[in-house]
Amino acid sequence: MSRPPWRTLILCTGNSARSIIGEYLLNAKGRGRFAAVSAGARPAGAVHPLALWVLREHYGIEASGARSKSWDEFKGAEFDLVITVCDHARESCPIWPGRPVLAHWGSPDPAAAEGTLDQRKWAFVQVASQLAGRIDLLCALPDRQLEALGLEKIGSAGTIAPGAPAPK
Repeated sequence: MSRPPWRTLILCTGNSARSIIGEYLLNAKGRGRFAAVSAGARPAGAVHPLALWVLREHYGIEASGARSKSWDEFKGAEFDLVITVCDHARESCPIWPGRPVLAHWGSPDPAAAEGTLDQRKWAFVQVASQLAGRIDLLCALPDRQLEALGLEKIGSAGTIAPGAPAPK
């Protein structure tokens, strides 16, 4: 019998770039095994156009329906995994009901990148690539290993922290 999808919340401050990219990549790469949503501590109110661009151009993911939203929308919801992708969200992350596995995958904010359009696009490509690699590692874990993880067991690089059970 297959388990329900892993309910996953991806958090950052503005919910305009990193967490949106993570949400759409995890839903695509997780192929129904993960049900990801994203939110922010202080939502920007709009998704950065280059976040939509990198998802479409580099991963073939159409995310035109994405929206920047507050984590207050999910108050009281239970998640299996809560992943922060910026330091501010990690530091101000509320306590979520249940006992979700917590992970911090800090990445630079590509929305803050300056320079030419090509330089700003490159910042989005770099962050999306970093998140995609971490998501690939997460998706490679068997359900039994995810179920065995306790708080703070998934390391910041998306790898299992020392002392965590090895995949079987």
